[in-house]
Amino acid sequence: MTISDWSTVVIFGLLLFIWLLPFIIILSSNRTHGKEKLAWILAVIFISWFAWIFYLLLAPVSRQRTRVD
Repeated sequence: MTISDWSTVVIFGLLLFIWLLPFIIILSSNRTHGKEKLAWILAVIFISWFAWIFYLLLAPVSRQRTRVD
């Protein structure tokens, strides 16, 4: 592979990572669970980046619940 081929692969990989970033953040987040997380993923798919920005701004921040025995 030439330098030009490698640069194309690197640029494509970077663009793919940027495109997948909202999915990675939503799926790894503890801010939402279950159907709410699915709804955010579908919103990102159908509404694109605006939904991801809304997710960061509007998704509830829940505290970790600890059980007291």
